[in-house]
Amino acid sequence: MNKVVIITLGCKQNKYESDCMARVLEENGYTVSEELGVADIYILNTCAVTSEAEKKSRQYIAKFNKLNENCKIIICGCASENNINQFVDKKNVYSIFGTENKENILEYINNCVKGKIEIPKVYNSVKCPKKTTTREYVKIQDGCNNFCNYCLIPYLRGRSRSRNIDEIISECEIIANRSHEIVLTGIDISSYEIDGVRSLDVLMERLSHIPALIRLGSLEVGVVTQKLMEVLKKMPNFAPHFHLSLQSGDDEILKKMNRHYTSQEYYDKVCLIRKYFPDANITTDVIVGFAMESNEQFENTKEFIKKVEFSFVHIFPYSKREGTNAFKLPDLPMSVKKERVDILENVVNKLHNNYLSKFIGKTSTMLVEEKKELFEGFSPEYIRCYLENNVECGKIYNIKFKEIYKDGMIVEII
Repeated sequence: MNKVVIITLGCKQNKYESDCMARVLEENGYTVSEELGVADIYILNTCAVTSEAEKKSRQYIAKFNKLNENCKIIICGCASENNINQFVDKKNVYSIFGTENKENILEYINNCVKGKIEIPKVYNSVKCPKKTTTREYVKIQDGCNNFCNYCLIPYLRGRSRSRNIDEIISECEIIANRSHEIVLTGIDISSYEIDGVRSLDVLMERLSHIPALIRLGSLEVGVVTQKLMEVLKKMPNFAPHFHLSLQSGDDEILKKMNRHYTSQEYYDKVCLIRKYFPDANITTDVIVGFAMESNEQFENTKEFIKKVEFSFVHIFPYSKREGTNAFKLPDLPMSVKKERVDILENVVNKLHNNYLSKFIGKTSTMLVEEKKELFEGFSPEYIRCYLENNVECGKIYNIKFKEIYKDGMIVEII
């Protein structure tokens, strides 16, 4: 029994942790794959951000058993942290644990263990991932202190705790020897601290020597300061893409969500980013239909999206989660939410094309990631690039943007 398939659901942090488990397993003689196929052991790293994500986790168990009726299944992650009982009686589920202790994956393969451990108050997590993608992730913190009223994650991942800065830098130096791009990830990287002081700017300054592009994961409004912008502007290896979490453009809804800013404060931070990075790619997330969102409140969000001129917005219909503060609030029909999603998607499609059109004729670089009909990859601005030339995946090329194509742009090598 030495063939393992690891299936990862949810966030980039889960992906990083799965890759770390894969490294541990390969060092101990296992053959590891991310592709769903016949295997002796299946590891399911679950997500619980929505009830649909938990349902998907349960469905994967049936898929595993269909592929091998005598397999051994290991469950971990947020869904099992949230409700371990939903997996206990499933066929061939051998071990179950939660969001912690993934570095001890061998223990769960070799011994039937079904139980969660207490989430620590200091950073203690898996490290040193196996390389599985062209763009690699490095985890810098875990947990969250924000307690947004719609979100379970602080209860499943614990309070925010930051990784030692020297350990982060050491891992980035190792990864830079094999990959051209590193994404800093975590549950809330904006809360990264050194000795109890918010220090994302210090970390980025220390990473400016890394011979790989450094990309930031999702950010909160409060971390965007003049000091951070000055640090990022001086970095020769910073990718000018800011995913700045919004959720709503209406102040009353933001307050109901327990988001800690107003729409004006958010807009001021966008202006600060563009002062230093005029061509920055600014993307966000928006939840529609939260807590009986009125038509007027929805219109405020729509107009705010236009005002900011996001290049892309991930739009989600609000999904109630038992255990959150918002669970008992009245809810809108899903038909209303889906109609509002469609309206916003039309707005965002136009904004996306407007942003891309600004790059026609400009030059940049492209990290080639895969070959489909054309070679595909991303620029530092996180613009999807389509290249007709015959090139090598995993390499960086100097390119010129030619024209808008599908969800990105046709580029040519210069």
